[in-house]
Amino acid sequence: MKLILTRELGRLAKWLRILGYDTEYLTEGKISSVIIEALRQDRIVLTRNHRLPEAYKVKTVYIKSENIKEQLAQIFKELGLKIDDARMFTRCIICNVQLLSIEKEKVKDRVPEYVFATQQDFVSCPKCKRVYWQGTHWGNVKQTLDEIT
Repeated sequence: MKLILTRELGRLAKWLRILGYDTEYLTEGKISSVIIEALRQDRIVLTRNHRLPEAYKVKTVYIKSENIKEQLAQIFKELGLKIDDARMFTRCIICNVQLLSIEKEKVKDRVPEYVFATQQDFVSCPKCKRVYWQGTHWGNVKQTLDEIT
């Protein structure tokens, strides 16, 4: 399932990427550009903008709440999204690109010294070169998801 989110849903875009969903996030352009990209890439539109026209056979979900937990709960229910531990943390939260494993020695000068000393597994974004590892945020994400489901 591929998604495209309008500019008022940046936090939700990050969460969906954390969950491993292919999530485009448009911060610029007109509403028509969202529709064009949704059609071009066969994506479902998520928006809080009620002025988005219901046309062109584009599936659109209007997000009701400003609260991230309520937004996620709505998406899980309406789109049938599932939490799959194997998919979590597989996409760059900035670029939406699939993350790739990277050898520990290659990140030595790219991560804090403590992280390098305490972590064994690292992944990197091939586009923006950002490096990720299993830090405390993994537990925080799990706790938030447990509160929702």
